[in-house]
Amino acid sequence: MDAQFWHQRWRENLIGFHQESVNPHLQRFWPEVVAPARGTTLVPLCGKSLDMVWLGKRAPVLGVELSEQAVAAFFSEQGLQPRRDREGAFERWHSGNLTLYCGDFFELETAQTRAVSAIYDRAALIALPAAMRPAYAAKLTELAPPGCQLLLITLAYPQAQMEGPPFSVDEAEVQALFGGHWQIRSLLQEDILERESRFRQRGLSALTEQVSLLQKTPPPPA
Repeated sequence: MDAQFWHQRWRENLIGFHQESVNPHLQRFWPEVVAPARGTTLVPLCGKSLDMVWLGKRAPVLGVELSEQAVAAFFSEQGLQPRRDREGAFERWHSGNLTLYCGDFFELETAQTRAVSAIYDRAALIALPAAMRPAYAAKLTELAPPGCQLLLITLAYPQAQMEGPPFSVDEAEVQALFGGHWQIRSLLQEDILERESRFRQRGLSALTEQVSLLQKTPPPPA
């Protein structure tokens, strides 16, 4: 799954992952995230998510998105005229509390995330195939300052029954990916198959939505 795959999805408007309203789990569980009042929230693989607008009313937001079409649509749909410049490997779009880097998430550098105190991932980890997920988790770990918290929303289902994305990422995999450097707390496991007809139509017999809160542990003393 390369960059061209995602550019094609946006060109063809195959963006079923985009939600037309703010995620209810974000609204319910964000108070669990203990972050400095003005710390920045990082939103990887952000698309044009309305969740960033909600988060941006509370603290600065740094989104990272590969598709320029998605970035442009986000600001246009919010009626914003962003300033645009270059920062490292990214084109930087900025308006008020909202900054989006257009480019490859894996090119992000720790110098660009020093102000980050929280991370929000609703559709990033589950957008990646199994072979890419360890690298993504490692990159998040690299970028997150000690104490940074991550609100993570994932889906779990019998992977053989449906070709992703979204891919199945169960609690055991979250533990395997992040357990070495993050403390992990499960906040919710909810059976959502009954209300998700599009997934039933794709052949799923079970579908669980999981919400987890992770906190990056400090490195051991030298």
